[in-house]
Order: sequence, then C-alpha cells, then structure tokens
Amino acid sequence: MNPRQIAIALWTLVVKEIKRFTRIWPQTLLPPSITMTMYFIIFGNLIGSRIGEMDGYSYMDFIVPGLIMMSVITNSYSNVASSFFSNKFQRSVEEMMVSPMPSWVILSGFVLGGMARGLGVGLIVTIVSLFFTRISVAHPLLTLLVVVLTAALFAIGGFINALLGKKFDDISIVPTFILTPLTYLGGVFYSISLLPEFWQGVSMLNPILYMVNVFRYGFLGVSDIPVGWALAAILAFIAVLFTIALRMLERGQGIRS
Repeated sequence: MNPRQIAIALWTLVVKEIKRFTRIWPQTLLPPSITMTMYFIIFGNLIGSRIGEMDGYSYMDFIVPGLIMMSVITNSYSNVASSFFSNKFQRSVEEMMVSPMPSWVILSGFVLGGMARGLGVGLIVTIVSLFFTRISVAHPLLTLLVVVLTAALFAIGGFINALLGKKFDDISIVPTFILTPLTYLGGVFYSISLLPEFWQGVSMLNPILYMVNVFRYGFLGVSDIPVGWALAAILAFIAVLFTIALRMLERGQGIRS
C-alpha cells in the first residue's frame, strides 16, 4: 500500500470507531459523566469539606485532575477492548487481516479510536467539574501531553486484552480486578506522602500513580514524584506495549484458531 492508501485506511478505521461509540452515547459518554458527578458531590463537597486542604489546595481542587485521568484511563481501555473483541467475535477482523492493510495500521486505528473516546469523556468530566470548582492549569502543554499519552497507553492495553480474551467475560476481568484497584490506589484521592514509608515504596510500583501525578502537576504544579521520571516511564510503557500488541497481531494470536 502506498502512503495515501495507508492514510485512507487509517482514517476509515478511526472514523468507524468514533461513530461506533458516539452512536451509542447513552452507554458510552453519559454514564461516566454521571459517575464523576457523584464523585464530585460525595468526595469533593461532602467528604472534602471535612478533610480540608491537601498539598496546599482544597480537597476538591486536588481530586479533580485524578478523577479526569481516571475517566480517561477506563474509557480508553474499555473502548478498544470491547470494540476489537466484538470484531474478533464476529470474525470481521479476519477480513482486515487478509487485506493489504499493514498490521500497525489496524492497531493504530483501534488505538486512536479508543483515545478519542477517552479524551472525549475526559473533556466531559472537565466541563462537569466546572460546576463544582474553578480550574486553573499551571502547565497546559504538559497537561495535554500526559493525558494524550495516558489515553494511548491504556488503549493499547485494551487491544492486548481483546486479543487474549476468548469470551466476553474475559474483557471485564482486567478492568475489574486490576485496572480499578490500581486506579484507586494511584493517588487519585490522596497524596502518597500521607502513607508510611513502606507503602510509599509499594505505591511507586503502580504505573497509574505516575500518570495521575504528572497530570496533577500540569493543573496545580504539585507532584509526589519527579515529573521527568514519570514521563519517561509512560513513554517506556507505551513503547513496550505497542511492540507486544503489534507482534501478537502479526502472529494472529487470539485470532487464528
């Protein structure tokens, strides 16, 4: 395929993915906004008023970046996992595999579609947060960079989950038993400086902690870990997972029986 054909194929896949989740927006875009509204009311207003400040900021201001990032992570991941697995289940992915389209284009198309949903939901949650607090962004470019990288990372993770899944229940195991606990323990609702030294060290093994902290630094200018390390870790995770996903797809793992 020449570059123009590759561009058309990639664009087609991305548009298809975007149309898929926007067509069923009551299932894909509305629930996260309602869920996050509950978080803002319960944790931000009711509990936050008793907690007071965290790292020099009101508790509401402190948790807003974490809640936005949490919505981006879960929706980027779940969009690709459910979409690609549905294509695999319906065997429509086999048509793409036998086409002249390179494997990296297939992978990139689904990942970009997942990123679109994750970033879209993140924007919705950001707008919702404006009803509860005023948002100031200390480092706009860094904030945009880290949210895009995070959406890409978890979209790739969702793709790998879909490749390995053999039934629909399999694509819910990782979000339920791994992704959700890591998100809640990733510094969304607290600063790890409050933890004992041992648990601070354990928390450093959680990759989501790095993303939440860099994103919070972009908003508030405070972070529990060095921003440079965090960005390097995110980029390394993306490179490793993209390579793994691409090789799995090229071998037809989870697709060819």
